[in-house]
Amino acid sequence: MAWLPAPAAAQARTGASITQMRLEQADDGVYFSAAVQFELPSLVEEVLDKGIAIYFVAEAELYQERWYWTDRRVAQVTRHMRLAYQPLTRRWRLNVSAAPMTGAAGLGISLNQNFDTLADALDAIKRVGRLRLADVSEVGDDPLHQVTFRFRLDTSQLPRPFQIGVVGQADWNIATERTARLATEKQK
Repeated sequence: MAWLPAPAAAQARTGASITQMRLEQADDGVYFSAAVQFELPSLVEEVLDKGIAIYFVAEAELYQERWYWTDRRVAQVTRHMRLAYQPLTRRWRLNVSAAPMTGAAGLGISLNQNFDTLADALDAIKRVGRLRLADVSEVGDDPLHQVTFRFRLDTSQLPRPFQIGVVGQADWNIATERTARLATEKQK
């Protein structure tokens, strides 16, 4: 298994770190998985307890290295996650979608999961599993691929009053990014 540990300095700067990254090749495509570590600040927990949803975004990009020019982006995938507390049922709801979940489109097409505790819901958010990056033919035969992974709390999707209030507050800065050369593992 080719999981890569993340440097500790990244966690000290942003409050979040990427602890594992992995590329896996299956018959139908190349998949990316990662694990993120962060602690939810108490201010963000208070907002969640009041029934206001927060949003996370995970993005992965796969690059082909070129010696004669800048690296070419071969594939990109984004996962949007919406976490909200449901006061009537006293459960946490996580919506996962490929598109942003704001505006007139609302939640659109998304996967919905319910959790009994906030810790369980956050564990699901921290495990970014099997993002389909590309077809095998698009990736090529290179044994190593450069992958950039970003994970962040998306404050632009919060209600307007919160967007104004979070500017400059460190509690709302949950973000991390990592670029690494990963070996593609064959699916067993």
